[in-house]
Amino acid sequence: MDALSEALSSVRMTGAIFADLICGAPWGLGIPGVQPLAEALAPGTECVVGYHLVIEGRALIGLEGAEDVPVTAGDLVIVPHGDPHTITNGAPPRLVSDTLAKWLAGDIRPLRIGGGGEVTRFVCGYFGCERHAARLFLAGLPPIMRINIRTDAAGQWLESSIRHLRGETTSGRPGRVILLSKMAEALFIEALRHYIEQLPPEAGGWLAGARDPVVGRVLTMLHREPSHPWTVAELAVATGVSRTLLTKRFACFLGQPPLTYLARWRLQLAAKLLQTTHKTVIQVALDVGYESEAAFNRAFKREFGLPPAQYRRKLMRTGAELPERPSWSGIEPRDVTPPTSFR
Repeated sequence: MDALSEALSSVRMTGAIFADLICGAPWGLGIPGVQPLAEALAPGTECVVGYHLVIEGRALIGLEGAEDVPVTAGDLVIVPHGDPHTITNGAPPRLVSDTLAKWLAGDIRPLRIGGGGEVTRFVCGYFGCERHAARLFLAGLPPIMRINIRTDAAGQWLESSIRHLRGETTSGRPGRVILLSKMAEALFIEALRHYIEQLPPEAGGWLAGARDPVVGRVLTMLHREPSHPWTVAELAVATGVSRTLLTKRFACFLGQPPLTYLARWRLQLAAKLLQTTHKTVIQVALDVGYESEAAFNRAFKREFGLPPAQYRRKLMRTGAELPERPSWSGIEPRDVTPPTSFR
């Protein structure tokens, strides 16, 4: 598989399409930030990505500190970091907190708002994933992404399927909810694919690295076999470049050497195993590629601030957010500039 597929397969994901909005101009909506609702929206996940698919009509998407983004039929608007935003067409926004509570309670009947003018129709939902997704395919994404999914056959098929399933709101047919969930996941993955294709050559960050022929190949191998005792020499042979060029190119996109990236990815996987399995600490250490429990304990404490056994006990006792370093990569994607050619 490619790097994006490997990363997505290692992260627990969930999705839903829960709102069918039919808006007659003039109208306006204020959407609250969804991160505080992560546990209610997507239990067991820490990152929530909101999105809106415009079925017909037009509107403006507003985010504090940014210019309004005009959208029209076929546009998929993604809010990768769950920020509060507005959707308007001719009227000031009104908060949808009460409506959101109804959606969370399972009331998914179409919502009609506004006046009797031009109709805009949205299908809205969310995509939930584990915390370390923010360090992979969510890293470096802009506050708002707009992609028109009617430009290719895959996007058109997704939109058609979603519209069909939304039309079954009162049918009571079994399996509709899980189908909508899978469609939500497919919609988000399709958006990521479009985004990668549209990245400029000078872009840095994880997604840009996944597109690069050398860095993407290395990421694929590291994510496919994280417990393998990789060396830079072995990775260089596999990608057909020198060790020096491999290290330089990887650092330009990701801000760190490949083995440092691997070490931190192993620790993220270990934290997940400690939270979701009953494996002993030494079993977790061996599963993610450590040869001794002592070395694993030291590395884990450096990354998370607690030894693995204490990390697990605290999580089980309180369920509280555990301490971790603020930046997994050590450098922001905007601060890295990939090389323009192989030398």
